[in-house]
Amino acid sequence: MSTTEKSWNESGEEGAVHKSMGWKELYLKEDWWAIWLGLGIVLVAYVFFIEGSSIKWIAVHPGKWSTMAQMWTDFSGHIGQYFAQFVMWSVIFSFSIKMLGYKLSEFLPSFVFVYICSIIIFIIGAWDQASFYNLEPPLVALALGMLISNFGALPKWMDTGFRVEYYIKTGIVLLGATLPFTLIVWAGPIAIVQASIISITTFMVIFFVGKKMGLDRRLCATLGAGGAVCGVSGAIAIAGAVGAKKEHAPVAIALVIIWAIVMIFALPLVSRMLSLPTGVAGAWIGSSEFADAAGLAAAQAYGNLAGQVPGITGTAADSVNAFTLMKVVGRDVWIGVWAFVLAIVATTRWERTSNSKPNPAEIWWRFPKFVLGFLAASIIVTLIASSYGQADFNKIVKPDMVGPIKDLRTWAFIFCFFSIGLTTRFRELSSFGAKPFIAFTSGVVVNVVLGFIMSTIVFASYWTTLGQ
Repeated sequence: MSTTEKSWNESGEEGAVHKSMGWKELYLKEDWWAIWLGLGIVLVAYVFFIEGSSIKWIAVHPGKWSTMAQMWTDFSGHIGQYFAQFVMWSVIFSFSIKMLGYKLSEFLPSFVFVYICSIIIFIIGAWDQASFYNLEPPLVALALGMLISNFGALPKWMDTGFRVEYYIKTGIVLLGATLPFTLIVWAGPIAIVQASIISITTFMVIFFVGKKMGLDRRLCATLGAGGAVCGVSGAIAIAGAVGAKKEHAPVAIALVIIWAIVMIFALPLVSRMLSLPTGVAGAWIGSSEFADAAGLAAAQAYGNLAGQVPGITGTAADSVNAFTLMKVVGRDVWIGVWAFVLAIVATTRWERTSNSKPNPAEIWWRFPKFVLGFLAASIIVTLIASSYGQADFNKIVKPDMVGPIKDLRTWAFIFCFFSIGLTTRFRELSSFGAKPFIAFTSGVVVNVVLGFIMSTIVFASYWTTLGQ
């Protein structure tokens, strides 16, 4: 069974039972575990902070180095901290993985591999020449993972530890702790307007091009959602909502993965050639990427060039924040609404796909719950920061509380980016025909061009001064 088929089967089964889960959803769904884990780290960091301490010790990461001797001295001097951090991640992930129904005998050995490789990736990214050679951790993680996956011989059971969605959702919840809620509220209308225009246009182009080519309308809708709404999750949700055939979602997922990987490298490269401000580039990536993890990798890679490459203005945080506002706030939150609306269209205008009528509760069932954790983390830290002036916040709260959370967030992202590569097997992505590829690619062109216009011209002044 291919990776995409497995994803569809698991998600399809989940979709069939999620309505009857009730309160069990709080401990049987990955989204909720990402929330508990992310908010748990934020609250622990706060407890340490108010006690006059910090979790910086456990949030260890490689420092900048220029020679192998410096690198080894730094790593060996903190090896006890790395071991403690590994134990921390292993314990909290293992508990939830067990509750989600996976085997610890498969997860733990796999996670050992992920963590050791993540240290190596982090060390490469800490090299003082990494930016010059474009060896940013997200790109290194992705490339290394794909090399191992496509040219190595890892056993299939190790996929249990390559939890792409879980790692990225946990990282996004932690990201909320570093993104002020006031900025989310302020940017909300702009992000939603830009995302809505681009998403609706992209969906319509993919849908009508596919229909013109004779594709099943349900496949067209699934492809359109994958390109316009929320990548893999969007394709799965809409496939279930419109009663798509079993093979439709894997085709859409494969195309999302292929173009998401292309954009990880293409968008930062073009942004660098044009010397776009980091906020503008982050907004364009958020408008044009097809998956949260891939887009975040691209945004983080480009943001890290700020201050390293002449001509690129802004900060690393601006790129990630702009991406998050566009993708998470602007696009992901609409997945439930899209599923509900398309379910109505499918059951009233197309052939009936089921005996049940669309239920407004579908919006909540399909809503990406981890977004709530992202917002909650932002509100918590914003409330904490409100009792400090800007100077005290930057001097006290940021280094002792927010900084360590950001470092742990980066670890979660590296786990995710590496896992994307490890689960991307090109031989499994080549089974779809030319027509779905052409239909989806037509949307890619519109998506990227329209996203560029909106980010660099229409709303350029806002994204350029993001956070100022």
